[in-house]
Amino acid sequence: ISFSEADYEGVRLPHDDLVVVTLQMALFTVKRILIDSGSSTDILYKHAFDQLRILADQLKPVKTPLVGFAGEMVNPLGSIDLTVVAGTAPCQTQVEMTFLMV
Repeated sequence: ISFSEADYEGVRLPHDDLVVVTLQMALFTVKRILIDSGSSTDILYKHAFDQLRILADQLKPVKTPLVGFAGEMVNPLGSIDLTVVAGTAPCQTQVEMTFLMV
């Protein structure tokens, strides 16, 4: 992903704003995706998973819980590999990503 000068319109520099993007996932447009470069996993919430119309039997079991900064634990419902497309042609990339569903 690259940004041009036009993308800085209205941004006061230096900034520490979150990066939120729109991507194609499993042939659907998914908006308001938070990019967290410090995260150790890619998370897909159940509500978004349901809207992608993917059958739950495609989830792979996950036995390891996620642990937050405060020590709270969440057990994922499973993991799934999805094709993710960023950008628009001709400046486009496609990658396979593994998401934990919570």
